[in-house]
Amino acid sequence: MSLNLEEKKALVAEVGKQVAAAQSIVIAEYRGLPVGSVTELRAKARNSGVYLRVLKNTLARRIVADTPFAGLADQLVGPLLYGISNDPVSAAKVLHDFAKSNDKLVVKAGAMADAVLTAEGVGQLASLPSREELLAQLLGAMQAPVAQFARTLNEIPSGFVRTLAAVRDQKQAA
Repeated sequence: MSLNLEEKKALVAEVGKQVAAAQSIVIAEYRGLPVGSVTELRAKARNSGVYLRVLKNTLARRIVADTPFAGLADQLVGPLLYGISNDPVSAAKVLHDFAKSNDKLVVKAGAMADAVLTAEGVGQLASLPSREELLAQLLGAMQAPVAQFARTLNEIPSGFVRTLAAVRDQKQAA
């Protein structure tokens, strides 16, 4: 069932809002993918904060036309699934990981601000740690010197107590 003009305008406005706030877009061909698999993919995408949508390519070209993702317009051929994300890595990670376990989903390309990625580039982007993982690593790196300093400061009284205990034990033995 095709959309009328007003529905198309509403769809372009809705997806355009998502694209305006996005940091990455990943497109994948879903030809022959069963409905159950698409539902599973949508659930994974929702949990990762990825906006997943199937669009007509003409509408998608119109949506990305005046955005940093305009270079992606040449790749919009065939039945495509669009993963749009505010996190540069999460859309690539969700679609790439799902494509590994499902041969019917083929990642075709991706885009970040003013950069078009090939399928291999999307795979490399998917292998990067997510924002949360990077923040956890940064916090661990920032905490390590403070924790080491606290252990060092604690070692001074501990050493003193051990020395006193050794002197006490030596006097009791004598």
